[in-house]
Amino acid sequence: MTLDRSEELEHLRLAVELSKTPVPELAVPETRHVVSSGFRIHFLDWGTAGRPPLVFLHGGGLNAHTWDVVCLALRRDYHCFAVDQRGHGDSEWSPEMDYFPETHRRDVAGVVEHLGLERFVLVGQSMGALNAFVYALEHRARLAGLVLIDAGPNIRIDGAQRIGDFVGATAEVDSIEDVVAKALSFNPLRDPRLLRRSLLYNYRRLPSGKWARKHDMRHWGQTDFSELTARNEERWKQAERVTCPTLVVRGALSDVFLDEDADRFARALPNGRWARVEGAGHTVQGDNPGGLCEALRSFFAEIPF
Repeated sequence: MTLDRSEELEHLRLAVELSKTPVPELAVPETRHVVSSGFRIHFLDWGTAGRPPLVFLHGGGLNAHTWDVVCLALRRDYHCFAVDQRGHGDSEWSPEMDYFPETHRRDVAGVVEHLGLERFVLVGQSMGALNAFVYALEHRARLAGLVLIDAGPNIRIDGAQRIGDFVGATAEVDSIEDVVAKALSFNPLRDPRLLRRSLLYNYRRLPSGKWARKHDMRHWGQTDFSELTARNEERWKQAERVTCPTLVVRGALSDVFLDEDADRFARALPNGRWARVEGAGHTVQGDNPGGLCEALRSFFAEIPF
C-alpha cells in the first residue's frame, strides 16, 4: 500500500512534529529506480542537486523511509539519497535469496554509478552499516566519509536475537493495528499515530486481507544469529583497510551495541571516532533523528567533500 502526496506530507509533518527535529521545509522525495546487473533497486531522491551527496542504507526489515526525517533535516545542505536494499521496500527480491553483504556492495556500486557520484558520504544502520562497511573495503577512496550506526564487531547476540524474534513474529499480521500494538510493546519510544502511517511503507495487503512485510522473509526463520555474527566478525576484522574518515554512532539505549563496543571499534579504524545519541535505541534514526542529525553535522564539518 502506498500513500498519496497529501498523505505523505501529513505523515512527514507528524514525524517532524513528534521528533521535534528542525527542518527547513516539508517536501516529498522523488521515487526512482535503477537496474544494476539486471537487478532493480528502488531509492528516494530528496534533492538538492549540486549539494554534497549522502547515501543512506537502512537496517534489516526496514526500508528507505526510515531516513525521512533525517533527510528532511539535511536536504537544504546535502543531496540525500535513501536506498531500499534488495529484498526490502520496493526493491526486487533475489530469487536465489542472495543477500550477502558483498552482493549488497554491488548494488550500492550500481546506484552510485547511476547517479554519477564521484565523492560522497555513505551512512548505514545495522545491516546497512555492515553493507556500508563492506562497500568501504573496496571503494574507500571514493568516500568522503563513512557513518556506521549501531553496528560493528562484538554486537550483543541477545539484543540482535530480540530484534530478529520481533521481525519474525510480525511477518504476517491480521491488521495494521495488530502490528502497531506489537511494535509499541517492542519499542515504547515510538508514537502509535506515526507507526500507523510508517508501517504502510513496510507492509502490503494480501488477497486474504492479512498484511505481510514487504521484505523477503523466506530465509528469516533459518537465521542463526550466533552463526551470522561469527561470519560477520571476519568482515569487521578488516577495519584497518577502511582509511576514510569514519563515524561510529551508538544509540544510548541500544542493547545491541554498547559504549565499549563503539569505542573499541572506533579505535580499530585508522580514521575513526564515535558518538552516542541519547534517547535512542538500536534504530537511532527513528528514535531520535534530531540527535542523529547533530552528530552527523558535527562529523561532516570535519571532513572535506
